[in-house]
Amino acid sequence: MNRLRISLSCILSLIIFIGYTPNAWGFCGFYVAKADTKLYNQASQVVIARDSDRTILTMANDYQGDVKDFAIVVPVPVAIEKEQVRIGDPKIVERLDAFSAPRLVEYFDDNPCQVYPASETPPPLPAPAGGAPQSPPARSTLGVTIEAQFNVGEYEILILSAKESSGLETWLKQNGYRIPSGASQLLQPYIRQKMKFFVAKVNLKEFNKSGYESLRPLMIAYESPKFMLPIRLGMVNSKTEQDLIVYVLSPKGQAEVTNYRTVKVPSDSEIPLFVKNEFSDFYKAMFQNAYTKESKKVAFLEYAWDMGSCDPCSAEPLTVEELKKAGVFWLKPNEGTNVFISRIHVRYTRDKFPEDLMFQETANRKQFQGRYVLRHPYTGEMKCPAAAEYKRSLKQRSEEQAQTLSQLTGWRVEDIRQKMKLVSDRSEPFWRSIWTD
Repeated sequence: MNRLRISLSCILSLIIFIGYTPNAWGFCGFYVAKADTKLYNQASQVVIARDSDRTILTMANDYQGDVKDFAIVVPVPVAIEKEQVRIGDPKIVERLDAFSAPRLVEYFDDNPCQVYPASETPPPLPAPAGGAPQSPPARSTLGVTIEAQFNVGEYEILILSAKESSGLETWLKQNGYRIPSGASQLLQPYIRQKMKFFVAKVNLKEFNKSGYESLRPLMIAYESPKFMLPIRLGMVNSKTEQDLIVYVLSPKGQAEVTNYRTVKVPSDSEIPLFVKNEFSDFYKAMFQNAYTKESKKVAFLEYAWDMGSCDPCSAEPLTVEELKKAGVFWLKPNEGTNVFISRIHVRYTRDKFPEDLMFQETANRKQFQGRYVLRHPYTGEMKCPAAAEYKRSLKQRSEEQAQTLSQLTGWRVEDIRQKMKLVSDRSEPFWRSIWTD
């Protein structure tokens, strides 16, 4: 109820102050739909809770196939011990996705004939809210060293170091890990940096005992000045573009990618009403269009917000307990949430993103969201001089919405106009044709 009252107040003051000028509002509005990771066929999700040199990394597996064939190899900056690895809750990743997803909101025009007394002060716009391990095998002659070996949940985990990439690739294949051919070329840079390799496959007995239908996320805690995410190994598995959603949780402010440009996804655009039923198609087309225009070498910021609030809310903020499950380790009793979330969306291929992602924390707490606006015309009775001006403005507004949608998505403006006409024809009240007085 509180959010509904805030939205109504925001709309009321919006109409009083700005009349019919489009794109002049702040946040608020009624939440309609969100563009979450379900839009994409291949969308990996990673949660990074980071404060100074301390990191808890959560990898949400989107693996599809027989779990006996599952294996991951993740370069890590330091050796990892068993106590630094946990099984994560997949529902927490879903919550972060829902909370931060780009969103569609609605506004409704007020009656242009409504007159407010000069003495009546409209309410102000609200400010943005802000099993037991087996004994290790003998060291191989391929230059691979097993630094640690342990089981966590349904995963059998090895921590490896290696002297050369072809030896590591051969060792993994000889020991039953299904590694794509050609991985050695991508492994070599990590070996030169003296990084370790976190290797996991599924313990089928433990997986069957767990009762889960899919693999749960893996969480790794470590300390290192390197704030990075290795993505190159994932490029071996796919010949097509892949989507990666990174949720960075920080006590400071926005996170950004330092070795590629971080740009904000197009936002705050007023688009035609028919998009309400086609929001998934709209967002996929809009993102692809922006990705292409930016030469495919950028990271898109889709959301940046203080976790203590949302406006409008596509999902409620995570609770303290949920944030802890997401890896947030710096919260103290009675000091609030103090968590700033940055949602960074990267679409990459092997040739367009040849480097891993390097991040940095910033003190910038300016809030941003991918947000798209539907604005409904007033359809009630209008008998005043302002009504004629209002009706004239609707035609111009519709054309601006059509042009904006075409520019965002690359869709033909003629097709957009036709869809807008069909929606407009259906929106006429059914009694209007006979009730003319």
